Amino acid sequence: MFGRVRIALVAGVMVMTACVSSQETPSRQPPPVAMPKPAPRLVIQLPRPEPEEPPAPLALSRAIHALWAGFDGRTGIAIARMGGTWVIHERGDELMPQQSVSKLWVAMAVMDAIDRGQFSLDDRVTLTRADLTVFNQPIAAAIGQGSYTTTIADLLDRQMRRSDNTANDFLMRKVGGPQAIRNFIAAKGFGAIRFGPGEKHLQAKTAGLNWRPEYIDNQVFRNARAKLSDAARTAAMDAYIADPPDGASPIAIARALLRLKRGDILSPSSTRYLLNLMSTSITGRQRLHGGVPAGWRFAHKTGTGQELKGRQAGFNDVAVLTAPDGTSYAVVVMIADTRTTLAKRFELMQGISATVAAYHQQQ
Repeated sequence: MFGRVRIALVAGVMVMTACVSSQETPSRQPPPVAMPKPAPRLVIQLPRPEPEEPPAPLALSRAIHALWAGFDGRTGIAIARMGGTWVIHERGDELMPQQSVSKLWVAMAVMDAIDRGQFSLDDRVTLTRADLTVFNQPIAAAIGQGSYTTTIADLLDRQMRRSDNTANDFLMRKVGGPQAIRNFIAAKGFGAIRFGPGEKHLQAKTAGLNWRPEYIDNQVFRNARAKLSDAARTAAMDAYIADPPDGASPIAIARALLRLKRGDILSPSSTRYLLNLMSTSITGRQRLHGGVPAGWRFAHKTGTGQELKGRQAGFNDVAVLTAPDGTSYAVVVMIADTRTTLAKRFELMQGISATVAAYHQQQ
């Protein structure tokens, strides 16, 4: 640019000089030539670097990895600390069968509806034999051959503390059915958490059956399942594990548990109520709970799927562990597919919760 300007300037001066010489009028001065303005200084603003997220504790990560790698089965693990930004996980972003862990979302949806005044814990409801599902349903004894009138609070107790399938599905319908639970999960921003069609339809499909009303008699269901070929049952179980309609990622569950504990999901009274149910659960005492030291608080939900010739589709425990100093951790262990013994599964789960507690006590 400046080269061209210089050439133009020289040419202009030569022309003016020629004119002066020919007209012999040296008294006229050439008009001032405007010099080009210097190009504006280019200033590049680089984006400010994002603050680096603190890395997960290396010792804890290595210990958890060793436990995970030493277990024979497809397993997802996620561990997160309240107030922290790290999540330790192994296959933590994969969808794993939840089984009865999904009762947690039903309970949250019920408590949310209570918070919004749709109904109350004391509301009375009546269940009949048509409400029965399959497998674990202690409430069937109360229903008998007739009906059973109780409260929402009683059903929540049975659902969360005893993992009663019939109580769970009744509450699910009370808040609007499976789609209402899915809408609740989406509205709360829980992420990679699916909700299936309800216990009876989920369990029937996992077995390779279509649900029929007579399956409310567990023995009728088991007899129908036993008549299926091994190939049909294996294919159904394979399909369930590969793409579980009730699948959830361990990381998503861990984050949801911390949000529940923090009080982000429900009102303070509903939060306390639900966590109390989870802390007094009678299921899964030998799972994560077995590795928690004295003085720690523990609130959890288990999930257990069907077995086929020693192979199990879903053996889970998800929990909030709270240390004596008030620090809470979400610990999620989801065994999607395994043939290992119960003792080995308990050893894995107890080892993980004990490792988390030991890490905290060393800080």
